[in-house]
Amino acid sequence: MLNQYETVFIATPVLSENQMKEAVQKFKKIITDNTGEIIHEENWGLKKLAYPIQKKSTGFYYLVEFRGSGELIEKLELQYRRDERIIRFLTFRMNKYSVEYAEKKRRMKETAKTTEA
Repeated sequence: MLNQYETVFIATPVLSENQMKEAVQKFKKIITDNTGEIIHEENWGLKKLAYPIQKKSTGFYYLVEFRGSGELIEKLELQYRRDERIIRFLTFRMNKYSVEYAEKKRRMKETAKTTEA
């Protein structure tokens, strides 16, 4: 039984756009190489941190929503810890209500985009 997860990681602000893309690709590949399925992803960009982490006050935020096994989470988080580009991460298992909420939020965003165009 595959669960649905949401993971957000914060990368150091000193990365170039290409370095950030490489980091994102690396973590998405870990998910797909371990029988995970990416449902949705969002680049939240450079944001101010609530408090300094490793003497940095900003970081690049990235969210990935995916389906996978518990073992996949262990592998993914181990890679986060080993990667010096990542200053914080959080992964949580979504229950059916958070899955429904995320889908509804995406539909509302899509509707807003089409009505703007």
